[in-house]
Amino acid sequence: MQILITGDGAARTRAFQLSGLQIASVVSALLIVLLLLSGTIYHFIFLAAAREGWPVVSQVVKLVVRDEFAQRDRFMRENLDAMASKVGDMQARMIRLEAMGDRLTGLAGVKPDELKLLQPTMPAASAAAATQPSRGAGGPYLPLDHPSLEVLNEAMSQLEHRVEQHADVFTLTESRLFEKRLASLMLPSSRPIDAPIGSPFGFRADPFTGRPALHTGQDFQAAPGTPILAAAGGVVTSTEWHPQYGQLLEIDHGNGLSTRYAHTSKILVANGDIVKRGQQVALVGTTGRSTGPHLHFEVLIDGVPQNPSRFLAAASP
Repeated sequence: MQILITGDGAARTRAFQLSGLQIASVVSALLIVLLLLSGTIYHFIFLAAAREGWPVVSQVVKLVVRDEFAQRDRFMRENLDAMASKVGDMQARMIRLEAMGDRLTGLAGVKPDELKLLQPTMPAASAAAATQPSRGAGGPYLPLDHPSLEVLNEAMSQLEHRVEQHADVFTLTESRLFEKRLASLMLPSSRPIDAPIGSPFGFRADPFTGRPALHTGQDFQAAPGTPILAAAGGVVTSTEWHPQYGQLLEIDHGNGLSTRYAHTSKILVANGDIVKRGQQVALVGTTGRSTGPHLHFEVLIDGVPQNPSRFLAAASP
C-alpha cells in the first residue's frame, strides 16, 4: 500500500510505502490501545459514576450490572433446582432402602437393642428441649421452592450419614444371615440314607433279650454296602470299633451337637476330617450288636441322645 501526502501550493508530495505486515501491526496496535482505553474508561468513569451516582451514566451502569446479576442468579437457580430434584430422588430411594433394611433385620434376627448404637445422638440443646414440656406450635406448611446451597449441602450431609449408617446395618444383617446359614448347615436335618425306618427312637423290646429297653437312635433298613451320607457338616471325631455299635462313626457338628452312624461295614473318612452335608462317609453293614444289615443313626446334644425324627422333620422338601 502506498500513501501520498500532499500540501498546499508548491509543497512537495511525500509518499509512504506500507507492506501488509506493517498494516496488520498498525491495526493490532490500534485495537490494543482501544481495549486499554475502554477498560480505563469503564474502570475510572463507569464504576465511579455508579458509586457516586452520576445522573445518566450511573443508571446505564446499574442496568448493565443488574442484567448480568440476573443472568447469573437465574443460572444458579436452575442448577440448584436440578440438584434439589436429585436430592429429593435420593431421599425417596433412601426411604425405600430403610424400609427394606427394617424387613431384612427382622428376618435376620437382629434385635432393636443392637441398632441403638447406630441411632444419631441428640445435641445437648435438643436433648434439654426434649425433656421440657412441649410448647404450642403450628401454622401452614410452606416448602422452600428454591432451596439455598446451604440447605442442599445439609441435605447431602444427612444423606451421606444415613448411607453410612445403613451400610453398617446391612453388614450386620449379612453377618447374621451367614450365621443362620451356617447353623442350618451344621444341623443334622438331612436323612443319612434313603431307606425305610425299621425301629424308631424310644422304648421297645430288645431284639436279643426281649425285655423293654430304650432304643437311643433310629434304625434305617438297607442292604449291605448302601452308602451312608453325613446328616450335616462337621468334623469326624471317632471311627473306632465299639462292642455294641460295631464300626462306629461319630461326627461333631459344634455347640454340643453330634451324630453317630453305627453297625457300618466300612468307614470312608478318618479322624479329623471335615465333612459336608450329604457327603458319603460310610457303608451299611451289620457289625457289632446287630441282627441284620441296617444303619443305627443317633443324634446327641451334650452326650444325651435325642429323637432323630425331630431333626429330620426340619429338612426342606
